[in-house]
Amino acid sequence: MVFLFLPPMKNQQIFGIHSVLEALHSDQEIDKIFIQKSSNNSGIKEITSLASKEGIKISYVPIEKLNRLTKENHQGVIAKISPISFISIEELLETTFQKNENPIFLILDELTDVRNVGAIIRTAECTGVSGIILPKQGGAAINDQTVKTSTGAIFNIPMCKVDHLKDALFYLASYNVQTVAATEKTDHYIYNVDFKKPTAIIMGSEGKGVSKSLLKMVNYKAKLPMKGEISSLNVSVACGAILYEVVRQRF
Repeated sequence: MVFLFLPPMKNQQIFGIHSVLEALHSDQEIDKIFIQKSSNNSGIKEITSLASKEGIKISYVPIEKLNRLTKENHQGVIAKISPISFISIEELLETTFQKNENPIFLILDELTDVRNVGAIIRTAECTGVSGIILPKQGGAAINDQTVKTSTGAIFNIPMCKVDHLKDALFYLASYNVQTVAATEKTDHYIYNVDFKKPTAIIMGSEGKGVSKSLLKMVNYKAKLPMKGEISSLNVSVACGAILYEVVRQRF
């Protein structure tokens, strides 16, 4: 029997107006803030303003929800802390190209299921992906469930968050990284793409796929062949199949 020991994670939540404000003013990675509905406290208003500027998700909930999250005096606000730290797109590209002339990046376009994200991170680490790029808003939170599903792989791969994925594509293009969108809206198969070049692969959300705005910007669109009656794969399974095509070409 093999036992997996994960690194200790940061405290998963903080509560109270002063504590949350301190976290917002510091380098804490906050995934989401829960605020009591109809709260007019000036401190809460400041938290809302700062969180909005940083692109942090805010959820307005009844006090019963907050009471379930903690038994302590939360003062109408609780912040969920990310178990990992994120880096900027500039740092990701600069440090990656200093170490690797031929990287593979993965862009997750508003995936909402934390288990899918965790499974993708696990496969990405196993296949040598250089970094994963996520949007600050619109996607699943990186939480303890993501860490668990990734079996700790999330601690071994650089994670980046950007305000807009379109900006990430511009940055990637400046480093001559080709972009490939995994989509059914094409006649081209993934096996026809040359993955021996620096590449960023875009995986779309479970329901909508890759967004139209990104599809207009990518260098290539490609799909996996489907032989059965079902027209699509689970996004984490599809991502695994594509990443192992990358491995096959580069092996």
